[in-house]
Amino acid sequence: MDAKNINLRDQPAYSLSEAARYLKLPAATLRSWVVGRAYPKGESVATFRPLLKPARKQPPLLSFYNLIEAHVLRSLRTEHGVAIRELRRAIAYAERTLKIERLLLNKDLRTHAGEVFLDEYGKLISLSTSGQMAMRRLLEEHLKRVEWDQWQFPVRLYPYVSAEPTTERPIVIDPNIAFGRPVVIRAGISTEAIAGRIDAGETVEALAEDYDLKPEEIEEAVLYERAA
Repeated sequence: MDAKNINLRDQPAYSLSEAARYLKLPAATLRSWVVGRAYPKGESVATFRPLLKPARKQPPLLSFYNLIEAHVLRSLRTEHGVAIRELRRAIAYAERTLKIERLLLNKDLRTHAGEVFLDEYGKLISLSTSGQMAMRRLLEEHLKRVEWDQWQFPVRLYPYVSAEPTTERPIVIDPNIAFGRPVVIRAGISTEAIAGRIDAGETVEALAEDYDLKPEEIEEAVLYERAA
């Protein structure tokens, strides 16, 4: 097992705002998952405990593994919102039942582990049969965008270019490339650098020739950087 690479993936590397932008998540949503949130309860205020354990707490910094966990949670939020209390209970139930540590990082979410987790979560939020079917499909589509190594650890994430899920995978986040910042897959050029050159007045065609990329790939990089 390559401990060096595994440690790299678990090191603090992304601020909350940066991670939210990369994952196309509302910053407030990701913050609630990582640091919790207060909510009114009668005449007092209660607190939801966080779902994710950041690589560093103060200030909160996420690791690549945290990005994967948040990416998986995003699949549940897309259609159904995230009932934080029930979701935490479902994760704990599945981990306890299956003896899996950090379930949201586990490739087995695509098999039995995912079924146990989603079944429990569906029960806790009283989700209809059709709703459970849709939730399973969304989770599967999100998991297809994660690449695992031979030891079943996540090594790459192909984030969605915009907030709307698609099947295209032009961008990759890999801790071993560009310090874990998003890059265009074919050239290894950061999306931030491409968007910066476009903002400076260079043309799509010029950048495509410079990086030996298709104009469409340049445009996808810019869309990824600028999508809300």
